Amino acid sequence: MSIKKKLPFKICQTCNLEFNWRKKWKRDWDNVKYCSERCRRNKK
Repeated sequence: MSIKKKLPFKICQTCNLEFNWRKKWKRDWDNVKYCSERCRRNKK
């Protein structure tokens, strides 16, 4: 059983919901603005 540490989070610029850090965003976390591809496509 793995114990998750408190991961950093951001607020999505489209839906205004919180989203947590993901391993695939490891190198680019500073530039991530949207929680999903759907939000990125439907940006305001």
